Amino acid sequence: MTPEPFGARLRRAMDERGPLCVGIDPHASLLAEWGLNDDVAGLERFSRTVVEALADRVAVLKPQSAFFERFGSRGVAVLERTVAEARAAGALVVMDAKRGDIGSTMAAYAEAFLHRDAPLFSDALTVSPYLGYGSLRPAVDMARENGAGLFVLALTSNPEGGEVQHAVRADGRGVGATMLAHLAEENAGEAPMGSFGAVVGATLGDLSSYELGIGGPLLAPGIGAQGATPADLPGVFGAAVRDVVPNVGRAVLRLGPDPVALRDGATRYAQEIAAAVTAG
Repeated sequence: MTPEPFGARLRRAMDERGPLCVGIDPHASLLAEWGLNDDVAGLERFSRTVVEALADRVAVLKPQSAFFERFGSRGVAVLERTVAEARAAGALVVMDAKRGDIGSTMAAYAEAFLHRDAPLFSDALTVSPYLGYGSLRPAVDMARENGAGLFVLALTSNPEGGEVQHAVRADGRGVGATMLAHLAEENAGEAPMGSFGAVVGATLGDLSSYELGIGGPLLAPGIGAQGATPADLPGVFGAAVRDVVPNVGRAVLRLGPDPVALRDGATRYAQEIAAAVTAG
């Protein structure tokens, strides 16, 4: 039986729960703010608290794989449980691993995160296309087969990204714009939303020179600690704002470990984002 595509599931989750993604980013300083040790026990307490507080109400949770991998196999085991528990509670999980390679290696990364029988199976995976968009084909194919999706780094919020993403090719098209065009092709004919999205920073200002209407979602980091606000979204994304999935990390996570405070913070951001999208 063909699984329901990620894009359709994401559109429904955004419509029902609001367009908010909350990161699960257990870096050492945040564990310390919560009064937790920087060890596997602290990692598990942090992750379980976020999942229990938010997974039944936000559309998307986005664990950052690196903060789990740094603890070795025990950290990866916590990541497996975090993904499974978040999905069981109704949240879609975007694994933020930014994988990018070629051939059989890319296929192995895809199998690790996008095959429905894999311990780390996630609803979507962040990937890097900067070995050439075609290098992502194993991940694209695996995602299609398993009802999963991808978020491709296109126009990221980090200042260093511009030297690659804003570079101009021989045909006059920018590299980031080229990635958006590839994604539009992947999503052609998919309704209500394609499963292949782009990562586009909410801190980048006016992006009207880019064709952001790719027929799929736009994962937008930068809300909160990086300085962007929900009110900025229409000005940045224009007509594509309804397909934006704003990511908030530290601005919500710093409200823990109190689960009520975490829920209130996520609800407040979800409401502000929904209002900005409607106004836009």
